[in-house]
Amino acid sequence: MKLFLDDVRTGPIYNPELLQDDADWVIVRSVANAKRLIEAGMVTDMSLDHDLGERVQSGYDLVKWMVDTGNWPSGEITVHSANPVGAENMRALLDNAQKHGLRDPDVAKARREA
Repeated sequence: MKLFLDDVRTGPIYNPELLQDDADWVIVRSVANAKRLIEAGMVTDMSLDHDLGERVQSGYDLVKWMVDTGNWPSGEITVHSANPVGAENMRALLDNAQKHGLRDPDVAKARREA
């Protein structure tokens, strides 16, 4: 499944060039629910918002959790946040994880077992 994490938006709009349709995405409103789906191995692609409301975990918290635990979706991760600083922080964390091989399943497994 494709996971769309956002507190307000209703999901990606159909884009004929990308062949994306709303039906391909499951809208998730909280980091806790996103974690459950990722841990269950159900998520292929993700599109993440940073700000999810007041006094709740953010999209950055989800990315940090993925880095710390080695739980990753099998496909692409994009950031769609309107918060430019939050979005850049999320992208930097994702880029750094990729650069250091932390999205490699074998590396993630070794880190969990350590």
